[in-house]
Amino acid sequence: MALTGRHRPSAGHAFSPYDAVLRAAAPRLARRRLLTVTAAAAALAFSTHLPARGAAAAPELEAARIPDDPFTLGVASGDPLPESVVLWTRLAPEPFEADGGLGRRRVLVRWEVALDEGFAVVVRRGAALAHPEYGHSVHVDVEGLSPGSEYYYRFRAGGHISPTGRTRTAPAEGAPTAGLRLAAVACQAYQDGHYTVHGHLAQEDVDLVLHLGDYLYEYPVDSAGGQRGYPDGTLPGVFDREPLTLADYRLRYALYKSDPDLRAAHAAHPFVVTWDDHEVENDYAGARDENGSPPEQFLLRRAAAYRACWENQPLRSGQMPQGPDALLYRRLHWGSLAQFDILDTRQYRSDQAYDGRPHAPGPESDDPARTLTGAEQERWLLDGWRASEALWNVMPQQVCFAQRKFGPAAQARVSMDAWDGYRASRDRIVAGAKAAGIDNWVILTGDVHVGCAFDIKDDFDDPRSRTLGTELTCTSVASGGDGTDRPPDWDAYMRANPHMKFYNGRRGYVRVELGREAARADFRTVAAVTTPGAPVTTAASFVTEAGSPGLKPV
Repeated sequence: MALTGRHRPSAGHAFSPYDAVLRAAAPRLARRRLLTVTAAAAALAFSTHLPARGAAAAPELEAARIPDDPFTLGVASGDPLPESVVLWTRLAPEPFEADGGLGRRRVLVRWEVALDEGFAVVVRRGAALAHPEYGHSVHVDVEGLSPGSEYYYRFRAGGHISPTGRTRTAPAEGAPTAGLRLAAVACQAYQDGHYTVHGHLAQEDVDLVLHLGDYLYEYPVDSAGGQRGYPDGTLPGVFDREPLTLADYRLRYALYKSDPDLRAAHAAHPFVVTWDDHEVENDYAGARDENGSPPEQFLLRRAAAYRACWENQPLRSGQMPQGPDALLYRRLHWGSLAQFDILDTRQYRSDQAYDGRPHAPGPESDDPARTLTGAEQERWLLDGWRASEALWNVMPQQVCFAQRKFGPAAQARVSMDAWDGYRASRDRIVAGAKAAGIDNWVILTGDVHVGCAFDIKDDFDDPRSRTLGTELTCTSVASGGDGTDRPPDWDAYMRANPHMKFYNGRRGYVRVELGREAARADFRTVAAVTTPGAPVTTAASFVTEAGSPGLKPV
């Protein structure tokens, strides 16, 4: 794979057979100078490395012969439906080895779901193969469960039993539902600090966790784990470079999931995950990376990163990538109470205007042809709103939706990576929400490493204009280090953005309770992540009433 600049691979990169498939595709793509991005994506889609069958299948390893615990990366569940939920694990007795310590052999894994933590009443059980082609990950879509119910689950491989996970199903679609408690998290750069936030999240009484992206970062992690301050040499050198191959990305997920607090949060709650940029590379836009590499070249890296993401998250088979493409936007329901429209604002977006630098809006950024979601996803979202019968319409997504000026000047700079850099795209979404009569619109956002609460205005430059909804940014789990309650730009931001009702720079998460009368948001923060063990506190709380949008402090 021919790469340039800081992305040139070194001899220390790990490779898998799937990486060989991608490398083999690269010369064919490079020879065709006029190859379109679509054609490149199609070529890669047909090259996806899938488990073989019959005589060509990988040999099976008897699970009883695995000497060490294969469940080092924990368990997880996700995307709950009324009668099903996805269960996940990935076998890796040697998690920091490229093959997880299992080589090229498949392993039979048994699973069971029970009503109680002691597994006295098992309601579903079965078996699945952990294929080497999928990094020995297991995704079980357990069906036949009861709506609105809590369950416990575990896996078994030979004599090894996984940690027990707890999950739940959604209420029946349209069923009367009194309330929902959820938490939103994002941005967990391993090298920036400990996952104290996840430790506290594991203890929260919530029904659901939404992870809004930047689950991992591609930046190098030194042997001391950056700000974690491990003794030198603790982590192997494979992490001290950017991941490029599927094997690299698998190892990076193994590093992140080696953290016990992250594993505890996954075991405690079902997760709904989406991605932002760092699961692949900083600030990528569609088929373009930040270095301006040929799109057909970057798509090889994107294919590896997307595949590793699916392998390491509790996602259904419908989200499994085909080459560099993956259908990650999707819709979930929580009875009659809430509809969740989970967006993907990376894969289909136009390139950032003005080279991605902070810039005042102008002709380049305001071109009406520009899009953050792509036309198909935009239609899907607006059609879903028109058909929605839910009380609350929740839009989990990645980058700041509300206008966020960096200063009080009329032509102040804004982020070209956020919706401010795609104002025509945002205007179409706002118009669609208004046309659909969405009264209780809640946007959940990651990316910015700060906690913010915004009123979504019909005209952000007119504070007296109608309030259409609420946006809550969940700050970061670790990215940015300890942070501070009042960042240096606090005064300027609050003056420049009167629709911003809260701004805090600590690490943490936002906890949201949706009810029939109102929604409440609690910004939960910790004072430090560069040292472990900080307690969690509530920095601020707000409510917005059903039918009367607008944030009010509690």
